[in-house]
Amino acid sequence: MSNEEMNTALYEKMSAEQGKFRDWLLTQPPEEILNHAYEYTVREDMVMAMENLDLSHGQAAVLLDSPSPLDDLYQEYVKVETDYMDTIRDCLESRADHMLKAQRELPIYQHPVTYAQAHDELEAYRASHKANVACKEAIEAAIAEHYGDNRLGEASVAQVVEQFGYDRTFYVLSATVRDKESDGRISRSNKEWARTVPVVEDLDDWNQNRSRYFVVDQCNPGLTDLFLKMARHDFLLTQPLTKEDIMQEAGRVLRSFQGQQEPNSPEGTQFMVQLSADFLARAGSKDQDRLMKMLPFPSLSLSTLKDRPGVFAFIAKDENRDQPLRPGRASVRDKLRKKPDAPKPAAPGKKKVQER
Repeated sequence: MSNEEMNTALYEKMSAEQGKFRDWLLTQPPEEILNHAYEYTVREDMVMAMENLDLSHGQAAVLLDSPSPLDDLYQEYVKVETDYMDTIRDCLESRADHMLKAQRELPIYQHPVTYAQAHDELEAYRASHKANVACKEAIEAAIAEHYGDNRLGEASVAQVVEQFGYDRTFYVLSATVRDKESDGRISRSNKEWARTVPVVEDLDDWNQNRSRYFVVDQCNPGLTDLFLKMARHDFLLTQPLTKEDIMQEAGRVLRSFQGQQEPNSPEGTQFMVQLSADFLARAGSKDQDRLMKMLPFPSLSLSTLKDRPGVFAFIAKDENRDQPLRPGRASVRDKLRKKPDAPKPAAPGKKKVQER
């Protein structure tokens, strides 16, 4: 037989073997069929692969010599370690990430139901409202799960934000704080913050705002207040530093240097001040450079210490610490904004033609 005929004969033999296996399987009770479901699927894939596989004459010949080449292949397959389960896990994680991303990016519907009805947007309204309620329930569950020993675990906020993002989390928390305006367990800071995050007035037939359906009310308001405080702080750490933020940190470091009586470095030869952890969490290398330029010390350096977390600013003990901050240098963009536009030259007037 030619090589093509050998491959065709092998395919037909494997296909017939699979047909017999299928006929036998159909005579078995349901539990036995389920026990062989994976085997049947893999064998089907092997027959399908053989349709387009071009084995050498020798390869096809040795497989044809076997009374049951398909079963031989399957037994060989189950002995081999494959990345099949890794593929399944990757698929699961990819699908979960895709669904989480879609949930985080679902827009908050910014109109009442009457507007949605008038503009044929009820589907978007309902999806947003459903997500608001789910976010409220996620906040309650996170607080219940992570509260213990009189403290609320930091993972509580991340657990909710991963699912719903900061925008919806803050929207639900703003509605909650507004609903509890008279509750003394909610801090003044959070109440003032809530006034900056508007919540749509969506009144029902009883003149009640539908936002009450996603008010966090299954936990102590004091814990809700703490959760919001933590969420606001975590969100702040995701934001880039402004010039004012850097200047504020520079001022804090300068005041700390000025308040020290004796050198406090491990060797006793330098003054040192630890940089704010929040500042470091937000700062890039350029931000640290700007900080150093604002501090008026030629010997200034930033470094870490063995066995002590954080980053420290060091200056020599003989530095003059009674100096003010250096003014931050304006960027080229700022200079261009402040620079008045050059007056445009007047358009040349038409010359009068002299009469002669």
